[in-house]
Amino acid sequence: MDFELSNEQQLLKDSADRLIADRYDMQARGKILESDAGWSREIWSTFAGLGFLGLPFSGEDGGFDGGPVEQMLILEAFGRGLIVEPYLATVVLGGSAIALAADADRRAEILGGVAAGERLLAFAHGERLSRYRLRQVETTARREGDGWVLDGEKTTVVHGAEADTLIVSARTSGGKDDEAGISLFLVPADTTGVTARGYPTFDGMRGADITFESVKLPAGALLGEADKAYGVIEQVEQHGIAAVAAEGLGAMQAALDISVEYLKTRTQFGRPIGDFQVLQHRAADMYVAVEEARSIAIYAAMMVSEPDPAARRHAMATAKAQIGQSAREVGQGGVQLHGGIGITEEYAVGHYFKRLSMIERQFGDVEHHMALLASMGAVE
Repeated sequence: MDFELSNEQQLLKDSADRLIADRYDMQARGKILESDAGWSREIWSTFAGLGFLGLPFSGEDGGFDGGPVEQMLILEAFGRGLIVEPYLATVVLGGSAIALAADADRRAEILGGVAAGERLLAFAHGERLSRYRLRQVETTARREGDGWVLDGEKTTVVHGAEADTLIVSARTSGGKDDEAGISLFLVPADTTGVTARGYPTFDGMRGADITFESVKLPAGALLGEADKAYGVIEQVEQHGIAAVAAEGLGAMQAALDISVEYLKTRTQFGRPIGDFQVLQHRAADMYVAVEEARSIAIYAAMMVSEPDPAARRHAMATAKAQIGQSAREVGQGGVQLHGGIGITEEYAVGHYFKRLSMIERQFGDVEHHMALLASMGAVE
């Protein structure tokens, strides 16, 4: 397989790297985190102007016909910069749900707005009792006349309080643990009965708990077919896994680079601490973990569009398990090589550790995906 970048891909990578280097250092990021919103609309507009927000969508839908490799390049740069803007929520999760389930007219309307930086999406699926079980949905939607009435609660919705449009999963038939009987709905965030409580997460991102109390929706709020949304939800999560694999790779590489530089410059007993063999060994372990993450992130990008559901499911579980292991090794190693100062707010490596710890658990932790792989067996 050829992993060489085309001229267009190299230009895309260079523009993303330049943006992060010029405008998203740790000082600039700190100011963004201290703002009322917790993220920057100015940076978001810049992403739109550079084509990042419309990159994965088709030209017919207002996008730029980019593929998974192009998106990986963007997200790897975002990982190095530890960006806190709602790219994962809006472009990856929300955008893939619309691309997979909506009809042509709705795709063009919504994704065109996303590409222009004018529309923010959030994928509201997780619930308090669901943990990593995608089919565990207790939020309900019942028919009333020509429309629907939505009731329930979603938790830890990524950038849920910032979105103007929510994509909400709800049970329309079957039992609470059935794959069949789940539907998706488009819900404007300002709809009567929708209440979002936003909060910062420990890695600098934003989450929200959202309640739906007798929310009345028109018939057109249904996204795709009723009762048949589970396959779409699974694919949305898989797009999320590929995204955090790429983002995690960028964060791991940055954490490794920072740690190696610290070993070269920090002195103890009159010599750089990098001269001590035990620290060299730990840095070498981190390097191996980063390279393992690089390989699996490329694999995830290649397999996220695999048409065979079983092969795709196996590949994405494999990718997430490895990314989680590498994130743990690099994040913990970076902090330990820095000593006590590594967990302070003033040192960047602690911020990378926080984000990598979240990535390790987001969309399923190592143990969850290892169990999935054990249950699947070999896939030909």
